Amino acid sequence: MRVLTTSDVTAAHDAFVTTGHGLSRVRRLVADSWRRSRRIGVDPELPTPRTELSDTDLADLRRRSPLAPALPVVRRLLLDVDPQWVAALTDADGRLLWVEGNRSVLRAVGSVGFVEGAVWSEDCAGTNAPGTALATNREVQVIGSEHWVRPVQPWNCAAAPVHDATGRVLGVLDITGGPPVATGLAMQLVRATVAAVEATLGSTAAPADGPAHPTLRVLGSQGGTLVLDGTAHRLSGRHAEILLLLAAHPAGLGADEMAVLLSETELSGATVRAEVSRLRRLVGPLVSASRPYRLTRAVRTDVDAVRDALALGDVSQALASYGGRVLPRSASPGVGEVRDAVSAEVRSAVLASGDPRLIVRWTASAEGADDHGAWRALAGASAPASALHLRAVTHVRRLDAALAVPR
Repeated sequence: MRVLTTSDVTAAHDAFVTTGHGLSRVRRLVADSWRRSRRIGVDPELPTPRTELSDTDLADLRRRSPLAPALPVVRRLLLDVDPQWVAALTDADGRLLWVEGNRSVLRAVGSVGFVEGAVWSEDCAGTNAPGTALATNREVQVIGSEHWVRPVQPWNCAAAPVHDATGRVLGVLDITGGPPVATGLAMQLVRATVAAVEATLGSTAAPADGPAHPTLRVLGSQGGTLVLDGTAHRLSGRHAEILLLLAAHPAGLGADEMAVLLSETELSGATVRAEVSRLRRLVGPLVSASRPYRLTRAVRTDVDAVRDALALGDVSQALASYGGRVLPRSASPGVGEVRDAVSAEVRSAVLASGDPRLIVRWTASAEGADDHGAWRALAGASAPASALHLRAVTHVRRLDAALAVPR
């Protein structure tokens, strides 16, 4: 099989941007990422804009980052000898918290928006090593024209996600530079540094004043996981519903109250008590044995993370944290109330922002794909005659035709 040249990849990129075809000529990982970038609407001609994050906010993010203790390890292994690259650490949403290294490379990559505070997730910057590593939860090397955004194509990058002891992604380690970063040795170096970072984080984690708050993940198709005392438990649909309802009702719920929230059809108190008993075998005293049933420790949900970001006015962070509808397969009326409320809160904040980049991210989601109001908002927020504006107008017309909405 012939090895693809830079010209081959450039031609494939040009063809795909223009026609949506030509992916057979590039690596599967790159092809999949290009599809996501095109679907989301990332402009291949524009560099990622510089961040509007203040120095104070960036300093606060760094201070709270679980990766902060790893910075000396990264500097020692990747930057002590004058490198021909820059090294970056991102948070779990793709925001660059630290970018350090060769000064000339720093200046050059800064011109395309690769600066501290900027977000380089795929939905903001298209195909790139740190963003694609986050999207796929695997190590990634992106060479030259494999980048989605053309101004970034002179560069090469290699990145790998950093995990905590439970497997949760904390962020990504990346190196970006010229020809040296396009080698297999560069990827090996990143891989070894990530291993050292994860070992350091495991050995230097400061003991908390008490047990860490349990966390409940309920957003998106992968929702239904409880992390309790460092161990992840995959929950049945019913058990995830019960824990979410108890988290939403800290004063507790009686068996009959819970039955009404769990099912539209009649559900007996005895059935609820049996389910709670089975749940307690898994989570122990986290759920009280006596009625009303309640959580004996504060449980933080991923819904809380979304709402916290909205409360701070950080719509981009809220959208990044919103992994999809709450327990989408659940028919529980109580869960449905939470689901609809969170979805409406995120959607309203996105549309109220008037930011086309945020609206594009919403329309790229399963919920936003056929959201007539969102597509109309995108048409109004995007520059007239721009590719994004024309795409939005076309989609509105398509939805109008499907819904027989008079124009």
